[in-house]
Amino acid sequence: MKKNIILSAIGASLLLVASCSGGKQDDSEKPVAKGGKVYGGCLKVSESDTYQTLNPSSITDATSGFIATQIHDGLVKLNMSTLKVEPSIAEKWEIDPSGTKYTFMIKKGVMFHDDECYSDGKGREVKAADFKYSFELLCKKSDDNKDFSATFKDRVAGANEFYDGKGELSGVKVIDDYTLQVVLVKPSTVFLQILAEPSCAVISKEAFGKYGNAIKTGAGPFIFDAANSGKEKIVLKRNNNYHGQDNLGNKLPFLDSIVVNIVPTKEQELSMFKDGKLDMITSLPSQSVKEMVESQIKDFQAKPPKYFLDNSPEMITQYYTFNTKKAPFDNVKVRKAFNFAINRQKIVDDILSGQAYGPGIKGITPPTFTVDGYDISNINGYDFNVAEAKKLLAEAGYPNGKGFPSVKVILNSGGARNSNVVVEIQKQLMENLNVNIDFDVVPYAQKAEDSRFGRMDIVRDAWIADFPSPESFLNLFYGANVPADMNQPSFPNTSRFQNADFDMYYAKGRDAKTKDSSMIYFMKAEQILMNEAPIMPLWYEGNYRLTQFYVKDAFTNAMRYRNYSGVYINKVVDNKGETKTDSAK
Repeated sequence: MKKNIILSAIGASLLLVASCSGGKQDDSEKPVAKGGKVYGGCLKVSESDTYQTLNPSSITDATSGFIATQIHDGLVKLNMSTLKVEPSIAEKWEIDPSGTKYTFMIKKGVMFHDDECYSDGKGREVKAADFKYSFELLCKKSDDNKDFSATFKDRVAGANEFYDGKGELSGVKVIDDYTLQVVLVKPSTVFLQILAEPSCAVISKEAFGKYGNAIKTGAGPFIFDAANSGKEKIVLKRNNNYHGQDNLGNKLPFLDSIVVNIVPTKEQELSMFKDGKLDMITSLPSQSVKEMVESQIKDFQAKPPKYFLDNSPEMITQYYTFNTKKAPFDNVKVRKAFNFAINRQKIVDDILSGQAYGPGIKGITPPTFTVDGYDISNINGYDFNVAEAKKLLAEAGYPNGKGFPSVKVILNSGGARNSNVVVEIQKQLMENLNVNIDFDVVPYAQKAEDSRFGRMDIVRDAWIADFPSPESFLNLFYGANVPADMNQPSFPNTSRFQNADFDMYYAKGRDAKTKDSSMIYFMKAEQILMNEAPIMPLWYEGNYRLTQFYVKDAFTNAMRYRNYSGVYINKVVDNKGETKTDSAK
């Protein structure tokens, strides 16, 4: 592993003066909040691809989740630094002794964004009934609803029946305008974390009635600026009516706006960062970091430094998914042969240039959960073993690759890394198994659709934890999410993997009363998963993030969870007109 490369040489940040419009930005005249924090400014960030949808119950990709977190709000939220659950629209809550009844007390005066969907164009107050309406949408069977199985299914009383059109969502009750009760079928150690997901955000009946799946308005800290957004950038502006405050009592958000630039390559991202057109890069190849540090070492060692660089393991796993209902990958020996035939360490070292926490030789769950009592070193995964790979392929009926059918990997566009990896895997499978695979590079939306409908042999996948628990990864393979009709979409279980023992242990872990017992059941489920090999884990992510030093409180975390309501920009312009960072802040 090379996760600690260069860090001893780095402190942090380059100061550049370009604002969102390209002009000089003088923060010395901005109002100052408590704690020396500053209002105003534009945060310039980037994504490799645009969002797919901002309708909470339809979100399945990371970019959509990030933007939705800025414009939507829910009962609770995560602390961006600790990933602990905190109050949001619910100012407090109570859980009964059985662990199944949650009562949320909703803040008064929380407003939806101003929008033409309301008769007077002004946003109205959020009430408990709006959450019931939003949760009913989350539990409604429709082509747009992709998040039910990972949130309320098998968890909230009446959710399954409501989804099947056979009853009410009995587990969600409006006690009064400011009190909401949610009743679970069984206790859950992660339900509050699930409620912090953007899929559980509140939306109004008026907004959904007008926009449907194209909804872009909510109750969050920022407002989607449609007039200034397009294919190359997404603009979010400050919601002046946002209800949130920080722990010092400062009204949130601090920023005037966020601009999300769509930048397809890391090379372009780095160039824009150096030119002051980006304030941070959330994921940077280690080779780029090395080259930048070596060429600009004085900037890193300046006091105060000009960049902030950090590196950390993440709750992200990169892997390939097999279609287990389609030959040849309906044969477990073929799937295991492919797993043994791949030298993952070579991929990490030579193709990724060390930009990974480590090779995926264990399970689907990344090693970041070890600190929470889930040690993946106990999982028997797949080390590189050509002899075993050849033996299994021969037992499957393809000795030395003879007679192996034509298969294809589908991967989404968005940078050269995915293509470089598949070319290396193509090479290794030919060398080690005498098997040839082809691949297609397609837009993300097409890849997602082909995966859901099983129109693939192998598909490139990655999963970022929706909440900090192994359950978020293991839910991807729960057999109850696979439709009986092969012509129907299957999500999130796109491998269409079904195993009764896996499902039993997964359900026991999901419904366990204590965290310790849930981890024991999840570990048993994950070992069965790896024995059956519906996927080929490749590597666990480790990430370098580069930030301009004047960007404050943009904390990193293993989930890449980003709620920028508390982020602020602090620049000071001296009497010579030169921009400086305030190292005391």
